[in-house]
Amino acid sequence: MRSAADVDLFQSRLADDAAATEATLAALLADAAVAGEIVRPPRLVAAMRHAVLGGGKRLRPFLMIETARLFGVENAGVLRAAAGLELLHCYSLVHDDLPAMDDDDLRRGQPTVHKAFDEATAILAGDALLTLAFDATAAESHDDPAVRAELAVKLARAAGLGGMCGGQMLDLAAEATKSPLSHADIARLQAMKTGALILYAVEAGAILGGASQPARAGLTVYGRAIGEAFQIADDILDAEGDEAALGKRAGKDADRNKATFVSAMGMAGARARLADLVREAETALDALGPQTPTGVLRAAARFIAERKS
Repeated sequence: MRSAADVDLFQSRLADDAAATEATLAALLADAAVAGEIVRPPRLVAAMRHAVLGGGKRLRPFLMIETARLFGVENAGVLRAAAGLELLHCYSLVHDDLPAMDDDDLRRGQPTVHKAFDEATAILAGDALLTLAFDATAAESHDDPAVRAELAVKLARAAGLGGMCGGQMLDLAAEATKSPLSHADIARLQAMKTGALILYAVEAGAILGGASQPARAGLTVYGRAIGEAFQIADDILDAEGDEAALGKRAGKDADRNKATFVSAMGMAGARARLADLVREAETALDALGPQTPTGVLRAAARFIAERKS
């Protein structure tokens, strides 16, 4: 059960973690070239900053930071890994907004990168954000090179062929199909497209925090549950949300015949599944034991399910 103190602490931590992530992102997107680079083209840097800075709740970095904090680990390395995840997430949004994909004009209440700049610059900005994400993850995120390597491999698999990119491919195929996808098919698609990076955020936080294997197992269940909950909430918002609050076009899923939890289960079914997932996430945290301060992550599960944007 949520307490008012947990909710207040969650809101405070979400804001603080977002600010710390923003500062780390700004440093990573500086004008000056770093060792091994030759020069950073100003227009490309500007497009990358447009895609990344000054917007978003930074939920994925928050989940990584707060999971590591469960085990007493708070340092610049965690922030760097969290910023790396956000860079990768932002790359995916830049490419997702392109005319060949979702063809969106707005993102976080401002013109998408291909609108603010041009399509070629947007493609290169996404490519550069993706590679910078692995730079941030593989360099200085942890003292132990084996930990850095584990993070890089997990991030690659969450983002790539069998994760986010593969899920996007399945999503594109679903738009053209004549027979609707089953709930199981949609759940798999969304676990790849959306859930994989959210799960990675939680698992990476556990790795950085030095969590035991039983704790990591419980957090994996938690991460999967909130990943699915995030997508169901997103589907509900697309169907019912206000475009001004969302900061992007609403109703696009139905317009493009997208496979969503709402289309498969109906609004009532989607809301019921969302409530079940929150309970599943909270139960998974029980496995960490009463000595582990899980209140912030419990409040996060509720926030993900109840968010309005």
